[in-house]
Amino acid sequence: MKKFLSLTFLLFFTSILLAQETTGSIAGLLSDREMEGEPLPFANVLIKGTSKGTTSDYDGLYMLKNIEPGTYTLVFSFVGYETLEVPDVVVEAGKVTEVNTELGSSAASLDEVLITTVSRRDSEVALLYEQKNSVAVVESIGSVELAKLGVSDAATATTKISGVTASEASGDLFVRGLGDRYLYTTLNGLPIPSDDVERKNIDLGLFPTRVVQSVGISKTYSSEYSADQASGTVNINSRELVGTELLDIGLQAGINTNAAGEFSNFKVSPNQDDVFFGFYDQAVPIEHSLNNQTWNTQTDPFPMNRRYNITGGKKFGEDLKVLVSLSQSARFEYNKGIFREYRSNNLYDFFSDVENYSKTDNTTGLLDIKYEWNDNNEIKATSLFINKLTDEVFEAGRNGEGVVFEETGPAENLNQFIRDQNIKQTRLWVNQLHGYHQMWDGKNELDWALGYNLVDADEPNRIRNEVNFDGDDFVQLGRMGGYQQRKSSQIIDDVELNAYLQDKFNIDVDEEAGKNIFVQAGGNYRNKERDFISRFFGADEVVLNSVNPTSIDDLSSVFTTENFENGILDFNRLTPDRYNAILDSYAGFANFNYGKGKWNINLGARYQYDNLDIVFDVNNYPVNAPEFSFNNYENIYPNLNIKFSPNENSNIRFAASRTITLPEFKEIAPFEYVSQTGQITRGNPNLNASTNTNFDLKYELFPDSGELISLTGFYKRITDPINRVQDRGSAGVFSFFNAGEEANIFGIELETRLDVIESESEEGLDLAIGFNASRMWHKQDLREVYNEEGTFIRTFRYNGKTEIGLQGASDWIFNGSLNFATETDNPFRASLVANYASDKIFALGAPEVQTQTDVFYNDEIVEKGFVTLDAIISKQFNDKWELEFKGQNLLNPEIERYQAIRPSSTGIESTETVRSYTRGAILSLGVNYSF
Repeated sequence: MKKFLSLTFLLFFTSILLAQETTGSIAGLLSDREMEGEPLPFANVLIKGTSKGTTSDYDGLYMLKNIEPGTYTLVFSFVGYETLEVPDVVVEAGKVTEVNTELGSSAASLDEVLITTVSRRDSEVALLYEQKNSVAVVESIGSVELAKLGVSDAATATTKISGVTASEASGDLFVRGLGDRYLYTTLNGLPIPSDDVERKNIDLGLFPTRVVQSVGISKTYSSEYSADQASGTVNINSRELVGTELLDIGLQAGINTNAAGEFSNFKVSPNQDDVFFGFYDQAVPIEHSLNNQTWNTQTDPFPMNRRYNITGGKKFGEDLKVLVSLSQSARFEYNKGIFREYRSNNLYDFFSDVENYSKTDNTTGLLDIKYEWNDNNEIKATSLFINKLTDEVFEAGRNGEGVVFEETGPAENLNQFIRDQNIKQTRLWVNQLHGYHQMWDGKNELDWALGYNLVDADEPNRIRNEVNFDGDDFVQLGRMGGYQQRKSSQIIDDVELNAYLQDKFNIDVDEEAGKNIFVQAGGNYRNKERDFISRFFGADEVVLNSVNPTSIDDLSSVFTTENFENGILDFNRLTPDRYNAILDSYAGFANFNYGKGKWNINLGARYQYDNLDIVFDVNNYPVNAPEFSFNNYENIYPNLNIKFSPNENSNIRFAASRTITLPEFKEIAPFEYVSQTGQITRGNPNLNASTNTNFDLKYELFPDSGELISLTGFYKRITDPINRVQDRGSAGVFSFFNAGEEANIFGIELETRLDVIESESEEGLDLAIGFNASRMWHKQDLREVYNEEGTFIRTFRYNGKTEIGLQGASDWIFNGSLNFATETDNPFRASLVANYASDKIFALGAPEVQTQTDVFYNDEIVEKGFVTLDAIISKQFNDKWELEFKGQNLLNPEIERYQAIRPSSTGIESTETVRSYTRGAILSLGVNYSF
């Protein structure tokens, strides 16, 4: 480690001393006026007074790289056409100057030339050029295109990329049908923590597009990225100031159609009394809250979605740029449906009126400071703060039909009612420092970054009641344990330090000659530590029916100080659950790139060491079992990327790699988390990492400017796949297991982006369509476990099944978009976006009795596929005002999980819904003003 740090500082200071000027680029689209604006291929583009030049490709696209900052005159020429000179083209370090124009038989006027200067990852032209010429399979979408499509957040942005879909049910992002576990998310190239401890990756919906410069997905692995991925790496580039100054203010208001139906009775928890401007500050400590805080729900007086944002930036002198973006929003959601739970094919619990009220406050702040203390070096500091506060009220059984197995006998004529009120506050603070340097006339490029992240993911005051009632006046506190009436807290503190260093030496780079030969090497470091504590405090009757609430809406009437002091109620305290987890990961990598003519070959390898240590002290864990899990994984992860370009408008790509999928802390620590429905999720200390072998073959065709048609075939082999599994011997308990020896995945992926109508004048209109589809075939064997002596331990086989699909993977994914725009000074834009992902396994099944797996078992739970439809309409009135209407989840599909059931009484198998609800359509109207 000392040698690594010494090398880091040596390279850093050497780069500062030896660096030369940072260069910029000129890119654009050249059109043929004589052919009504068709792309003009093979035209000459020269910088006047120099030998620097290039030709436009088949799509009319061109790019001039490695240009020193300054002001130039561009010369465009083509045989039989008038030569056009464009003066005053300003090139800035680290920027793309975009020059779009037309050539014809008569001279063009300069007001027909569009010149803009944008950051490299901001421009559609630059991103398309990057995708077309990249070595790996990288697909990106920038803020310019996102603005045209009316996309409001990074999660929606990713669904514009082929093979990517977002699940309305789980909130996960799926790439090629593989979800959260198989992805890796970074911000500006550094790992970013999740806002939800139940997930590996952060909710990309927390990133409004005003803080995003571009979003990219690398679907194939390259050695400079972490090997902890199987389906891709998502990278968000945060926004920088473009130009010299900026000030935007935006307001948005809307409704959730489901929540609107509960407008006068939208329930929130009593924790809202301690919420100020979206931040929660607990007034009564959890251990004193049983009798000093109400247990009853409240109502929100104004359950309408709203968002406020302001973005400002300024350039100071020639060296310093500062950008600040602040936003706050409130979002309301209501859903109602059913819940069933089966054990060994027999119904255990049932509620036909499950209701969930959710209010989420988001506060986001971004600070970006970029400083170029000379033309040789650039440093960028980024600080991102997110405070996400979610208040949920869950109720089930109000209609008098709720049944919880073994709570009461049928003769008592009592039904069950559950209320769970929870407030979740996640505070995430990401701090990054980046540096970029060039030396030796651009021969050597050095990238480095440091990151420090803090996450507080707390459930500071969760309130739960389970009661029995007859539907009239009689209410009885639940009798099956001392914690059915409880208040609990869960606190998670994460601290993370990460860094990377990359050095690239350009051996022979000559764009005109088609050469791109370089060597790249570097290293990564990541240290993440989590402290977790969970505490339960309960109230229990000493004698059954010694207190009876007046109604289910006034349960708080019995939890008084007098009843505790008189000994009518007992105060119960459970020993806290705790765990401490540390992830230590460091890596070194190297890759060699050889590009000449039509071929480009990139070969790399990464040595990565991952040490995952968890020490825990939790209830409901075997006394004699070790209370720790120590795992380390050390390996070399190679990758090969080959690109063959048979002509100017097509590529054939091949990629092969080996990667790993590490378990998450929550998947290992055996803490039992009880969901609102009473189902339990717990970790498995014996869980191992998966290893992945990946192959991709892709053909891509660029038929016209901005258009793409591609077809990809891919194969993945996952050894020791990790699955969510219904645990044996208990209903409603889920854990994580390496349930199969091996999973095999075959897939094909088709993408099209076509311009149906392309404007031929400033008053014209554009109509574009985008469509992508993925089809996967996947299966894994179900493992039988034996000890070293060959003695049978357990099986994951059930109902005669020895193999099954991969948990979380969809067979089909479809994404489509229809985009309309007028090309006027004040454009009107409209987009219609649809997504579909087919059925996926939510949790594998399991046998109840290990020796009778075909009789006593629980079948897998499947999440049913559904279609989502969004519409975005925007109108710009002048340089300052813009109005936007947005409709999300317009079809409001039913989100359903189902399970195959074969009761022993009939022996006939049927399919039963075990969870269903709708989320409501979201309608909003927003206005934006730019100063």
